Amino acid sequence: MRLVRLHPLAEQFASVAGAYEAGRPDYAPAVVGALAAELELDSHAAVLDLAAGTGKLTRALLHAGLDVVAVEPQAPLRDLLADSVGAERVRDGTAEAIPLADASVQAVTVADAFHWFDQPAALAEIRRVTRPGGGLAVLTTVPDWRGTSWAQAVGEVMRRARPQHPHFDGPPWQEAVRAAGGWREPREIRVTTSQPTSPDVILQYLASVSWIAALSGAERTDTLARLAGLVSTGETPAELPIHVTIGISTRLPGTSASERRRAGSDRR
Repeated sequence: MRLVRLHPLAEQFASVAGAYEAGRPDYAPAVVGALAAELELDSHAAVLDLAAGTGKLTRALLHAGLDVVAVEPQAPLRDLLADSVGAERVRDGTAEAIPLADASVQAVTVADAFHWFDQPAALAEIRRVTRPGGGLAVLTTVPDWRGTSWAQAVGEVMRRARPQHPHFDGPPWQEAVRAAGGWREPREIRVTTSQPTSPDVILQYLASVSWIAALSGAERTDTLARLAGLVSTGETPAELPIHVTIGISTRLPGTSASERRRAGSDRR
């Protein structure tokens, strides 16, 4: 199997798996319903949840009746994932070397992780394991903090701490899909729901952010203390909106240009 090095910031999630599970939003049934409708997934369709983390999306897909296998490369996240969905549904692997057979799933979902991938390699693997006519869903999840008293101040602290980051500084996912070939023109829909929250949940979310987890010990402690001061002394509503953008593309039949090039290289 191909050895793949994770992005250095993505590696930080291993140290904050508990905060990730406690602070990151869950996916409402409306999100999975919209995703399934866009991809025309039948009940019990086989779905790969790629870079599944602690299983936030995996669980929602399972609750909708889909037959899900989850792939996650980092053991601390994968352990929580297996605890919540069963070890039989979990695989160790990366987007660039997916441990599934060719044409084995009807859809691949990627929640808040596509920007971490080596995208050409990942899209080739996603296409390999997806059946013709199957689909890809790329989810981006954004809690809406505008109803709080601390949103601007917390946002400023987070922006100052953030290094170069592929989600904010890289090209949009659609460009990679178009360049890969073998996929229909990407499109997006947005689903907004609301979820209960609290200052503690917000602070767990902030602690789970990759670039905060990557700070040195003392700097991380000081930054989290500053964030805690802002959130705990401000006003936090009992519920906050969660915006989920779902990017959709469908696998075209036949062989893509990149696959033909790879096949030619293999024959040399």
